[in-house]
Amino acid sequence: MIVRIAITGIMLGLGVMILSLAIVKGFKQEIREKVRGFSGDIQVVKYDLNASYENSPFAVSSSFLKEVKVNKAFSHIEPFATKPAIIKANDAIEGVVLKGVDQSYDWSFFQKSMASGHVINFKDSVEAQKQIMISQFTANRLQLKVGDDFLMYFVQQPLRKRKFKIVGIFNIGVEEVDKTYVIGSLSLIRRLNNWKPNEVGGYEIKIPQFNQLEQSDEVLNNILPVEFKSYTVEQFYPTIFEWLTLLDVNTQVILILMLIVAVINMISALLIMILERTSMIGMLKALGANNWSIQQMFLLNALYLIAAGLLLGNLFGVGISFFQNYTHFFKLDQASYYMNFVPIQLNLSDILLLNLGTLVVCVLVLLIPSMLVTSISPVKAIRFK
Repeated sequence: MIVRIAITGIMLGLGVMILSLAIVKGFKQEIREKVRGFSGDIQVVKYDLNASYENSPFAVSSSFLKEVKVNKAFSHIEPFATKPAIIKANDAIEGVVLKGVDQSYDWSFFQKSMASGHVINFKDSVEAQKQIMISQFTANRLQLKVGDDFLMYFVQQPLRKRKFKIVGIFNIGVEEVDKTYVIGSLSLIRRLNNWKPNEVGGYEIKIPQFNQLEQSDEVLNNILPVEFKSYTVEQFYPTIFEWLTLLDVNTQVILILMLIVAVINMISALLIMILERTSMIGMLKALGANNWSIQQMFLLNALYLIAAGLLLGNLFGVGISFFQNYTHFFKLDQASYYMNFVPIQLNLSDILLLNLGTLVVCVLVLLIPSMLVTSISPVKAIRFK
């Protein structure tokens, strides 16, 4: 029974560690990709004191745009502008921010996030100015669906209003985005603000690898004109990324607790095995066996139990991870967790490190109870028998 308990303890400990790491990494990856997909990795705006949703217009040189496009530190650059507005529909109103984009916009993220309808079609620039995409959050609040029309009011002098037709409803799952933004045409914002044809509110820049964000931002600042400034997505959404950083602490606590459980199980099992075989240890000592050779016997037996526990733990943790990754069986409340399923990101290096760490810690800790062998007297052990 003690052997089975020890193996089960290691199995559950390793399995839970694998699942914890895979879920936290998957969760961080999903949230990060949602925010990156909407806002890009780096935003370039005019260097001024404007902190409102309505951008200050500017125009950059074609040489700067060309330099960014050919630089391998960046994968895509696209212009945008934002403008606050009020939607009136079905006797209800909702404050939103219109994000204007043009035909160069990368729609790959939105195409995966569409609840219904499609993205804006820029083949006809005039028709594109009448099309709009809203979030599922806004659609539910205003009781709107794809194909519906509504009026949007822009607070400026003089007050202006435009009629839009909903061509798509997206559901990103990040409340800060879904409750705030609608997507429309950049050329419409230019017309409303009387901007020049080459003026924009900012540029979104995407990079190949997110772990190179700081390096890419440094490269950008080296070529960025002094009248402009850049924000990384971490600076633009500090609350979200600080929250994601705190998840690492939770993961570390879970890993330590599960490792302690596995170690305690193995120590208990080895102690019981040694105590059960006290007379055998006495006989072996009487026949000339030294302490280390007897310790090796018990440690090798313990290694067998650890190996069995690791094997079953990997089957348990990796098996459930693959099952969840392909089926999304375990669900979440999207309003609270930004997604409707438990995400999984499984890395071979993480699994190998967890296995190696568990093995090393268990073996090192088992040296302590194995020292009990040295305190057993052959005479007393044989007499006890």
